[in-house]
Amino acid sequence: MIIGLRRLFRRGPAPEAPKTPMSENETPDGAVEPPMHHLVVDACGLTCPLPILRAKKALAQLESGQVLKVLTTDRNAVKDFQAFSRQTGNTLLLQQAVGARVLHYLERR
Repeated sequence: MIIGLRRLFRRGPAPEAPKTPMSENETPDGAVEPPMHHLVVDACGLTCPLPILRAKKALAQLESGQVLKVLTTDRNAVKDFQAFSRQTGNTLLLQQAVGARVLHYLERR
């Protein structure tokens, strides 16, 4: 015989979670759509500092407001691109893990 189970369960409907506004890239199901990009750099298989150097070179080709997509497999690239964004003033729009790859979206300042 189980005693005291009623105390574990609340009666009535569960309270709703507070709704947060969606970002401009977020879909209703919570997934994030990647931003539209103008240039792609495939830095898969490269380790630090090469993905950053390739991104820097590619950003120099873009105009202000255009977006660069960088594909990496280096496990430290996430932190590297965050630091690169802070130091250069280019906006890091999104970092998205897809399997073994990480996609980085940078907007040129």
